[in-house]
Amino acid sequence: MSKDHVWLASYPETAPAEIDTTQYASVAAMFEQACSSFADRPAFSSMGKLLTYAELDRLSLQFASALRNRLGLAKGDRVALMMPNLLQYPIALFGILRAGLTVVNTNPMYTPRELKHQLNDSGAKAIVVLDKFAPTLQEVRKDTGVEHVILTSVGDMLGFPKSLLVNFVLKHVRKDIPAFDLPGHRWFRDVLRDGGDGKLPKTDIGPEDIAFLQYTGGTTGVSKGAMLTHRNMVANMLQVSAFFGPTVKEGQEIIITALPLYHIFALTCNCLVFMNVGGMNVLIADPRDMAGFVKELGKHRFSIITGVNTLFNGLLNTAGFADLDFSQLKLSMGGGMAVQRAVAERWQKVTGCALFEGYGMTESSPVATMNRPDTKEYTGSIGMPAPSTELSVQDDDGKLLPQGEVGELCIRGPQVMRGYWQRPEETAKCITADGWLRTGDVGRMDERGYFYIVDRKKDMILVSGFNVYPNEIEDVIAAMDGVLEVAAVGVPDDKSGEAVKVVIVKKDPQLSAEQVKAYCKEHLTGYKQPRIIEFREELPKSNVGKILRRELRDS
Repeated sequence: MSKDHVWLASYPETAPAEIDTTQYASVAAMFEQACSSFADRPAFSSMGKLLTYAELDRLSLQFASALRNRLGLAKGDRVALMMPNLLQYPIALFGILRAGLTVVNTNPMYTPRELKHQLNDSGAKAIVVLDKFAPTLQEVRKDTGVEHVILTSVGDMLGFPKSLLVNFVLKHVRKDIPAFDLPGHRWFRDVLRDGGDGKLPKTDIGPEDIAFLQYTGGTTGVSKGAMLTHRNMVANMLQVSAFFGPTVKEGQEIIITALPLYHIFALTCNCLVFMNVGGMNVLIADPRDMAGFVKELGKHRFSIITGVNTLFNGLLNTAGFADLDFSQLKLSMGGGMAVQRAVAERWQKVTGCALFEGYGMTESSPVATMNRPDTKEYTGSIGMPAPSTELSVQDDDGKLLPQGEVGELCIRGPQVMRGYWQRPEETAKCITADGWLRTGDVGRMDERGYFYIVDRKKDMILVSGFNVYPNEIEDVIAAMDGVLEVAAVGVPDDKSGEAVKVVIVKKDPQLSAEQVKAYCKEHLTGYKQPRIIEFREELPKSNVGKILRRELRDS
């Protein structure tokens, strides 16, 4: 501990205290080197189809060429990606980055209201969207600046004849693909053909260029785009890699990627970290199908798996999981939400591999702390700072607090975002003048240098690793005619960690919980929808009229 009460880590002996953020000028540069070094290795696997690094190199370059030469997009333009974990995602992702454009990751389950806000706020000029979600885009496209729509179907990259079979079944047998009308749209495979020559205009992509606008909620209820630069993402990739050290072997790892790649955890810790070392990501398109998930796991002698507490718990409670071959499993990494002791202990008993936690947030790309990869058992700690990362515990006035005292966790390092897209006032609230990112989480450090989360300073609700902000829920429900007042809080939930609870004061005595749920289903994506709805005569308030959410949580 330094005299200023700013802590660095007691790193594994093989990990450096600092990383060289200049090793790659951009994510694109890292990707191109990986494709050259591991050309014949499989990079991604999906539904039985393997995509090698060489194939990914070629296809992403074709996609990049089409974006620049056929669609006329220019450096810095934003392109939204709206799909689950399919082979099309990494092709489009790295194509966008190689073209010098910015990726806007978009949750496929967004409602029209949520999608419209993100497309307009980011100024996205193009979007790549799975056909299943095309009707959502159709509903709002005319109210956005989106000029180019690229549609894809689940089977597009699976090869003949599987591609045709999968797409036929989804469209005509299961009828998963609804009717839609998006004039001028192009299909993903046609766009790849458009860029067949793979030629790109010369584009300098530098460390400070924005690689991602990664959207996160806010205390104002407005979703904000965290500007994650190429330097931010490269730094965090190298930080995580350095922490893993020789535990991870070049060209040998098989990583189970069940969390969606549009989520910052999987994007960095699965996609980028393991591409840099020639690993193969096994993409799970629908991890909610636990039986299908376990069946897919049985096809791979996987060495690494990441997830959130609910995913690990779900696997443990699925028939056949305990019978899988775990002989190669050496890293089980939990994040996004707190890992529960009971789940961690059962996971280790079943798999023989300790489940260790990391901590971070979208605004830090995301990893700020990790437990050591040689952790032998559950610790209850979020670990220690990643290389080149400082952590401090501060009071409300920004005063640094000593070891053992409880305060707000603050992060400083090369992975901290540039700020919020076009929101300087919100940025100033989150990042101090001397570079500290205020996390809103309350924690402490013990005598060994390990950090612990004690509570959340913000009213944010954490549902299965996804941030839910009460103001957004309240804004939506308050628009109902029968609602006088509403407050949203998080309550403990065995499956998702927390669930959304809303407390409503009625304007219309006939208002029912079923009506509220139906309204929320229309306007909020699934994980934001309230699980519990309670009606009261009044809400607890402070003497200045502020609703006291903590009292609602505790009651």
